[in-house]
Amino acid sequence: MSTVFGAFPFLLKLYADSGYQGAKFQGGLAAVCPQINVEIVKRCDIGKSVVLPKRWRLGVPEPNALAFVRWASIRLMLRKICQTTI
Repeated sequence: MSTVFGAFPFLLKLYADSGYQGAKFQGGLAAVCPQINVEIVKRCDIGKSVVLPKRWRLGVPEPNALAFVRWASIRLMLRKICQTTI
């Protein structure tokens, strides 16, 4: 988590499912990334497949999301070319 939020310091909110609501995860994240606000998105219908609005955002990609995908692709290609960590 510190690697992701260290690379993108402007990210301040993390959406997670109920599997991450324990004290161990909260404490570990607070120790590594104290500025991150975690919002647990809970399921409202058990047994039904329902897409929650804040849980899945795979519809139309935002311009910033596309920029991050391109940046990640460039970084992976450079790693393969240089054979070192960047």
